[in-house]
Amino acid sequence: MEISKLLMTLGGILLLIGVIWQFVGRLPGDFVFKKGNVTFYFPIVTSIIVSILLSVIFYFIGRFK
Repeated sequence: MEISKLLMTLGGILLLIGVIWQFVGRLPGDFVFKKGNVTFYFPIVTSIIVSILLSVIFYFIGRFK
């Protein structure tokens, strides 16, 4: 029963992040390199923010479990 609540919470959080991401777009510090018909996108700042958010979420899930 607990795993279902955890999965629903994580799904809701991911949905919220996805909706916010649609409005924010690329963050400053996300690199885009274009050369001819090749585009390379490296979202370094976005990766750091997502990592911090997931660390905080999992910290609170582990603390109150």
